[in-house]
Amino acid sequence: MRIEEDCIGKLPIDKQALYGIHTVRAVRNFPISHEPLDPLIIQSLIQIKKAAAETNQAAGTLSLAKQQAIVAACNQLLIGRHADSFIVPAIQGGAGTSANMNVNEVVANLGHRLNPTVKLQPNDDVNQSQSTNDTFPTAGKMALLQQLPGLLGAIGQLVQTLLVQANTYRDTIKVGRTQLQDAVPTTYGRTFQAYYHLFKRDLGRLQTAGEHLQLVNLGGTAIGTGVNATRYYQTHILTVLNQNTKLNLQTAPDLIDATQNCDLFVEFSGAMKTLAVNLSKFSNDLRLLSSGPQAGLGELNLPAKQAGSSIMPGKVNPVIPEVVNQVCFEVIGNDVTVTMAAEAGQLELNAFEPIMLRDLLANERYLQQAMHTLVKNCLRDLTVNKTACATAVEQSAITATVLTPYLGYMTTTKLIKRAMTAHISVKELLLKEKRLPATLIEQLFSPASLTQPRATKAPSIQNQA
Repeated sequence: MRIEEDCIGKLPIDKQALYGIHTVRAVRNFPISHEPLDPLIIQSLIQIKKAAAETNQAAGTLSLAKQQAIVAACNQLLIGRHADSFIVPAIQGGAGTSANMNVNEVVANLGHRLNPTVKLQPNDDVNQSQSTNDTFPTAGKMALLQQLPGLLGAIGQLVQTLLVQANTYRDTIKVGRTQLQDAVPTTYGRTFQAYYHLFKRDLGRLQTAGEHLQLVNLGGTAIGTGVNATRYYQTHILTVLNQNTKLNLQTAPDLIDATQNCDLFVEFSGAMKTLAVNLSKFSNDLRLLSSGPQAGLGELNLPAKQAGSSIMPGKVNPVIPEVVNQVCFEVIGNDVTVTMAAEAGQLELNAFEPIMLRDLLANERYLQQAMHTLVKNCLRDLTVNKTACATAVEQSAITATVLTPYLGYMTTTKLIKRAMTAHISVKELLLKEKRLPATLIEQLFSPASLTQPRATKAPSIQNQA
């Protein structure tokens, strides 16, 4: 064992451990769960330490030997070595200080181990020109940006799959439904086209919110004033960091604002929440339209992925939309957490970024994987029951809506009631009673007429009623 000391007192630390006293205190103080800090945040913090060492050496505030030791340690950590040294919990007090210090301690001790002639101090050397208050949120944004291409790619895959289905079923007529009751007909081409546009908007929202995450407060140190950082460091740190990461980070216009306010996290969370709302609504529609198959709507045939019951033979459930629904519930709940955490910030700093970043990173992963399984295991092999759809349209009395310009609303209502009482279609009743010319009836009840605006004004023949 070795003894380390901080402002609280002394603690024994495992002699072989790369972490130090601050890390041990964090593990003891935050026994909330076994969930560790996200590896992407750790990797991003390491990238910041490496870039800071290079920048500080160029600024003349860090010796070449120390810079080389820090960079050597960071390079080892960036390829995954000593990953078990990062043990602070994901949910932690202190605005991320424990996460930052865990990295500072590991880099310092590993650098010394790699070059015993160089003694590195976690705060003075590894953390030089930095504060947790600018490194931790910057690392969080870096982590989110690294995951974002996967999320955007998953949305793009979903959008393209819906476009294919829209083209495949362009002319497949179906009953429209409002408030779960029959409405005028539409086509599955238009239905899938509407979903296509819905998720294209989600793609645009997330792209915009992602661009805003590139604005960081690195160089602002404790509260955004840049105290203890050199001018050289402030103007060069992002150049070095961008060269190493290719993330195109930019200095926020107001570092004090960027240090204390978390609205960009709320914006990004809101874009993911909106995507989750839309995905859940879409999944609800898939489950409802595929319900049955005998005693439900039965319009969609979802791929059978697994047995659905331990007691009912042959039962198959819509398990893919169901899992997507559950992911969406989680994402929406996490958005509430992010919202409350951002709102709870006080004065020059928000102390609750750890929970925000934990939930935002989880949401990115959940949504990406949910859309992957939705496309792969459901949408690509989904088919439409064209026969059932056509039969439903033929039997739906609401198709009589096309008669109102010719017969009027009240007369058409009476026709619908009589057709339903006689258990025949409105079209059959019209042909039987010869209310309108047969050619006109056939034209009015054609798929084109039922699903598109009228080409010309209907003649007023309501007196025939």
